[in-house]
Amino acid sequence: MQDLSSKKCTPCEGGTPKISPESAQSMIKNLDGWQLDRDNLFLFKKFNFKNYYHTMAFVNMIAWISHQENHHPDMTVSYNSCEIKYTTHAINGLSENDFICASKINKCYV
Repeated sequence: MQDLSSKKCTPCEGGTPKISPESAQSMIKNLDGWQLDRDNLFLFKKFNFKNYYHTMAFVNMIAWISHQENHHPDMTVSYNSCEIKYTTHAINGLSENDFICASKINKCYV
């Protein structure tokens, strides 16, 4: 299987099928710390930092990745943490794009 972080997101239209629960379970195994909701509609992860500055630097990195991939997560930001939640709104579920972006974030998080 190709490393997801080396792939590019592709435009996703309403007719694009959702990833099956079995495929989602298989793909999430390669994403350290990420979890699936019980309905396999989104994946999420909470990242912790030592201060606000590091949290905001991380948020800006995610903004850059999102812009490059044209695929944007929901984020909950606080002083020393950021929770990222991916879903593909056009199909009301998960697509490969969600996993690609999660993989890119994991690769940049240190």
